[in-house]
Amino acid sequence: MNVPGILALQGGFAAHEKILKEMGYSPILVKNEKDLETIDRLILPGGESTVMIRLLNESKLKGSLIQRVREGMPLFGTCAGLILLSLELIGLGLEPLGLMDIKVKRNAYGRQIDSFETSLSWRGMTLPALFIRAPQICEYGPKVEVLISHKGVPVLVRQGKMLAASFHPELNKSTVLHRYFMEF
Repeated sequence: MNVPGILALQGGFAAHEKILKEMGYSPILVKNEKDLETIDRLILPGGESTVMIRLLNESKLKGSLIQRVREGMPLFGTCAGLILLSLELIGLGLEPLGLMDIKVKRNAYGRQIDSFETSLSWRGMTLPALFIRAPQICEYGPKVEVLISHKGVPVLVRQGKMLAASFHPELNKSTVLHRYFMEF
């Protein structure tokens, strides 16, 4: 079917929408359970993770989203989206979705002023990567595959049909990771 959705409660969903449209897809902006029913895969964008968690709870999307992923729906989380996917958020009393066996620390690379861009190597390609108040994967379970590390720290991981990036692949011209996700 390949009908991608992008969680559009808050955050950088427009950049993901633009990339998917450039790739020839017609993404659905997911704001409620009805929208969630129309897609076969979902992107959790960057944004303010604490606000996103609160809005997911208020919209009643959380339970439906968890159920869809457990039934096999592919999921791609970038930056705050990675935080949402995590099993545990270190240092905060917030409860993420608990879908991917990773423990995450928010804003681990510092404040906005500490944001940086770098190049990452994957599958023989160079990927530009923008880290903006990025989370860090501190621990991961045995079912989590580390696809890319930066300075010894995992920054792109996969567990089954879930993909998570500490950085913002949607904020550069590369479609490599979005294409990879659309193949799940």
